[in-house]
Amino acid sequence: MKVHNLILSISIFIFSCKNGHGDYVCTPCDLSCDEFSFSEPGMCPHCDMALVKKSDLKNKKELVLNEINIQEGSGAFLIEGGKGKVDKPIKVYYHKPKKFNADSKVLMVIPGAGRNGNSYRDAWIEESEKYGVLILSPMYIEENYHFEDYHLCGLMGNLNLKNSITRIENTNMVKLDEGNFTFTINPNKDEWIFNDFDRIFDLAVNELQSNQTEYDAFGHSAGGQILHRLAVCAKSSKVNRILASNSGFYTLPDFDTELPFGIKNTSISKKDLKTSFKRNLVLFTGELDNENEAGGTLLRSNSADLQGLHRLDRAKYFYETSKLIAKEMQFDFNWKLEIISNVGHNHRKIGEAAAIYLYSENEN
Repeated sequence: MKVHNLILSISIFIFSCKNGHGDYVCTPCDLSCDEFSFSEPGMCPHCDMALVKKSDLKNKKELVLNEINIQEGSGAFLIEGGKGKVDKPIKVYYHKPKKFNADSKVLMVIPGAGRNGNSYRDAWIEESEKYGVLILSPMYIEENYHFEDYHLCGLMGNLNLKNSITRIENTNMVKLDEGNFTFTINPNKDEWIFNDFDRIFDLAVNELQSNQTEYDAFGHSAGGQILHRLAVCAKSSKVNRILASNSGFYTLPDFDTELPFGIKNTSISKKDLKTSFKRNLVLFTGELDNENEAGGTLLRSNSADLQGLHRLDRAKYFYETSKLIAKEMQFDFNWKLEIISNVGHNHRKIGEAAAIYLYSENEN
């Protein structure tokens, strides 16, 4: 994660130029080095995979739906979508470290708005190898999974965003006209995105004969939105520690506020919240993801702005308000707020801090 893709690409380019562009390529690993070719056999300078003849790959088959084959190093597999979206496949990028064993931890990495599971997986390779953690990062392509399916986790549908959203010029902000905003609520919990994560985990541990019964999860930006909504809304989950990072806005465990800012009129009950507040949710937020941060897209609206005018303030508001609601309900409250120094809206830097937070005790 500390070695940026640009530097790696330049190094590979120099290496490939030195060897000439020819008949050898890196064994496909879904990294940037897949795009280079070489004149002589050897090892790829990026991923250390063997260089193979292009001709040997001609008959290599594409990913087969629901065929899980996790090898050492980086790769991907393809699974069908969940209930209601079975025909909308999900591509899962993985990295299996060299020292992986049956007791190794599993981390689900949820991408931001770019849905770039490959880049998020790549960003965790160094930490995967360092701590011996299996990385799984699902890619939900926007063509099949719209804003309501991904960011809002399938909790809502039929959003009229085209008629209620405008971009604020020369900023990273969009304005939601809540008075003109319409939607329907999806009460069917089986169709919410959270169920996919358990299914991906089960497929991986079954394939690898892992002893793990639960997994950790990290998500940045839109991924952070998804994971805090998992903590609030999922009735059950095999997730253990949830690091929801740098969310743009939040769904409060508040029965007086409508979606997407609260849970009014949803199928979530007070009994469900008792379980929610016991989850190991960490609001893992960059100190510099504040009023000066221009990265990502920030939603502005009356309800969003009540949470704060930038992501850091909104994380603080969500945490303190949720803590107060739990106290009023006399429920145990297990959520935490961690503010990470000198980090803004950057998934690599917040990910580096997340790896230390989660796994530094596993370092050899």
